[in-house]
Amino acid sequence: MNRHPAGWLGLAENALRQAPPTALLATTRSLLAQYVQARNVTLLLADYGLTVLQPVTHLPHTGEAATIRDGSAAGRAFTAEAPVVEVTEEPDMVLVHVPITVRGDRLGIVSIRLPESAIQGASGVLDLAAFATALGHELLVAERDTDLYLQARRRRRLTLAAEMQWQLLPGRGFAREEFTLGAHLEPAYAVGGDNFDWSVTDDALTITVTDGQGQGIQAALLTNLAVNALRNARRAGMSLEDQACLADQAVYGEYVGRVSAPTLLLRIELATGRTDVVDAGSPQLFRMRSGVVERVQLDAQLPLGMFEETQYRVERFSLDPGDRLIIVSSGVHAAQNAGSDPFGEQALRETIAAARGGSTHETARAVVDGLMQYHGGEELAADAAVVCLDWRGKQPSAN
Repeated sequence: MNRHPAGWLGLAENALRQAPPTALLATTRSLLAQYVQARNVTLLLADYGLTVLQPVTHLPHTGEAATIRDGSAAGRAFTAEAPVVEVTEEPDMVLVHVPITVRGDRLGIVSIRLPESAIQGASGVLDLAAFATALGHELLVAERDTDLYLQARRRRRLTLAAEMQWQLLPGRGFAREEFTLGAHLEPAYAVGGDNFDWSVTDDALTITVTDGQGQGIQAALLTNLAVNALRNARRAGMSLEDQACLADQAVYGEYVGRVSAPTLLLRIELATGRTDVVDAGSPQLFRMRSGVVERVQLDAQLPLGMFEETQYRVERFSLDPGDRLIIVSSGVHAAQNAGSDPFGEQALRETIAAARGGSTHETARAVVDGLMQYHGGEELAADAAVVCLDWRGKQPSAN
């Protein structure tokens, strides 16, 4: 039996880069058949609600979705962000489910049916994982030019407001040496005003969570203005407090105080963990340190756009390696069920503590799941945004 040719990954990555945007699946199938004797390849992308993995097919999309949390091999590979090898009924054939993750952002799974001997043990599985990462990069690039993969992520039609909000997001996760981020929005197909954003430089990570007032398209328009004003100020090199001031002026200039955009802004120095924060409204910040969950108490300042030319001030605290931060919008901490009982800080702290062993992605999802259980399993009436950060800090040099 022929082993894969040396350097096949480089050849495959080059072929993926040259493939037309709509032909990534066909190219993937051809490459894996050629290099690892794959008999069948299925590409599944996570839906907006992170409940199912949906197969990518030609439009209109057809095929059976895999439920993420039903214990299936594909679901385990996605949640654990690690390949899972499934034995099949056919002798010497296995089904390898490989997660597609790009810089900490989970996109989906590629499931590959191939001879067990073709994967050549652990090294072969690692090669498939590297191939899946390359495929993930090309999927993100392809989304600029085709709707094929965005449409595959939908169980049903998004509202226009949700369409605007999802297009505004940086992703649902990000990771590098110093930290890992995971985030979630709900209700996924009808979210209106809640949003999260982040950006990293060589020196710092900036995170914002915005809680746009109102419902539907009006809330989405408000949040789009606030987020883009914050980005404009950040990209101009302004300080955190000046970013808040510019966004405040932009929102007030458009709405003259009729509505506002409560926002929490953080800037974390990567070298030290020193954190600057501006609390401009309702999102709340929790920290888990050494297994203890507490709310980070901040001086509440005016929401963006409530009054003309509001001045904002920065507060500071420090992160220690091993700390976990969780930011939640008012749709989480102020939610009320049919009995008008608030979800509240205690329930939030208990939910965060119970998820201590999970990844940032799974922790953000656990908070939303807890909120939905509190509402009796019904779709949320108000938007909910959750961002989870695991802080490691600068790692010692190997030299």
